[in-house]
Amino acid sequence: MLSDIEIAQQAQLKPIGEVAEGLGLLPDELDQYGRYKAKVSLAALERVRTRPKGKLIFTTAITATPAGEGKTCTSIGLTQALGHLGKKVAACLREPSLGPVFGIKGGAAGGGYAQVVPMEDINLHFTGDFAAITAAHNLLAALIDNHINFGNALEIDVTRPGWGRVLDVNDRQLRQIIVGLGGRGNGVPRESFFEITAASEIMAILCLAQDFSDLKERLGRIIIGYNREGQPIQAAQLQAVESMAILLKEAIKPNLVQTLEGQPAFIHGGPFANIAHGNNSILATQLALHLADYVVTEGGFAADLGAEKFFDIVCNQSDLRPDIAVLVASVRALKMHGGVAKTELNGENLPALEEGLSNLGAHIKNIRKFGLPVVVALNRFPNDTAAELDLVLNYCQEHGVAAAVSEVVARGGAGGVELAQQVLNVLEAEQANFTPLYSLAEPVEEKLNRLATQVYGADGVLYSATAEKKLAVLEEQGFSRLPICVAKTQFSLSDNPELLGAPRGWKLNLRDVKVAAGAGFLICYTGKIQTLPGLPRHPAAADMKITESGKISGLF
Repeated sequence: MLSDIEIAQQAQLKPIGEVAEGLGLLPDELDQYGRYKAKVSLAALERVRTRPKGKLIFTTAITATPAGEGKTCTSIGLTQALGHLGKKVAACLREPSLGPVFGIKGGAAGGGYAQVVPMEDINLHFTGDFAAITAAHNLLAALIDNHINFGNALEIDVTRPGWGRVLDVNDRQLRQIIVGLGGRGNGVPRESFFEITAASEIMAILCLAQDFSDLKERLGRIIIGYNREGQPIQAAQLQAVESMAILLKEAIKPNLVQTLEGQPAFIHGGPFANIAHGNNSILATQLALHLADYVVTEGGFAADLGAEKFFDIVCNQSDLRPDIAVLVASVRALKMHGGVAKTELNGENLPALEEGLSNLGAHIKNIRKFGLPVVVALNRFPNDTAAELDLVLNYCQEHGVAAAVSEVVARGGAGGVELAQQVLNVLEAEQANFTPLYSLAEPVEEKLNRLATQVYGADGVLYSATAEKKLAVLEEQGFSRLPICVAKTQFSLSDNPELLGAPRGWKLNLRDVKVAAGAGFLICYTGKIQTLPGLPRHPAAADMKITESGKISGLF
């Protein structure tokens, strides 16, 4: 089989204007970036907002493993398959970060014959949204340090790191830094830090904003630090809002591309689900729902991360409501959850597979807690045996869950027709009764306990002294009614990446908490999660090449 990039380079793409016309967009609602990608004006959403909404299909997955689950491939392949069945469908996905692209995970454009294209553009800079978010974030950082340098009228406490800087590269060296060295002309020396752009609160704000005015209001609410009395200082007090908004005026517009088979795909925003809220922009999803009869979107990582955050954060801040969840699993990943080493996955191992099904079962149970019907997509790999596939399908049947083998990576939309038909059948037969896990009025500790015990499978929550103190202060300052965004490892339902399957007999370790007042949620840091990843021993960047004519190889 050809590599992902070779398949993408051989694709015959439609002009993006043709894709937009088929979706019902007008020519003057597009800002084209070359022939095959475009930004869509926010005026388009206002024009179609009164139209009925399509069905929202939310794709999620079992707990991530190095063996691969195939969530994004399945999302794109399901979109293509619904197109095969004659449905008017669109996909809504997140934009890739350069950190994983040049690190280890790869991009976010799918794989095999289930991709969005132009693949290289999408994975590398795209329409400049990440650069705009990075610039806006770092502009605010510069304005803060400039204010401190010229007298610090707001009395920002320089001993308490507040608003750091971001970049879209994995660079562990910059996690903790000291700025302002070299003498008086270089500013006031103080501790600071870097995070990856996907973790920036401005990324979350862009994805949660309802319109441009809402974007600016949220930017103004960003807490950039605290004064010496411990009171929060907001970006609006620095008169930083308008300049940041200027940098984001194009980035807020959803991006339109296409699948390998020509279905429209909106790709907009890219927060990670293990350290942020992990879903594409509300604006893109709203636009797609008013233009298409079926919209396939996804959350990052597993159902305990991206899906839970969509249900409890995104849905609490918008009118979006999912109609069904598609839960992606693979035999390989389930065997890893059953204790099989990655090097041993190609051989049939039914006992390990049966043991690993506990992870699939936990995610099915979790999704049902939100009142959603579930369809399991079993992403087939070449070495899966018939007995292994049957074991998983029979497990789903015994638990009353529709399931189908998906072969979209190898066969494109044609390989997902059975899955698409199952989704349509369940949508016809079952009505969603969507309900968030908790009420925003509940105390923060109760929300956390619900997440820990009912979603992660913990026995409760252990609070560090730092977390307890900060939670008490945040409650005094009126932030207790915000939803919770847990920063947690993607490799386990627990906060320990070594605990696979569906671990029991543990407690969630909350070590720190921070309010993202502009985004509108509390970030709760657990375990050893980092907001600026590092590169692996052999980064993907080392295997990439480009010719003098600009042809790229080694990009997946």
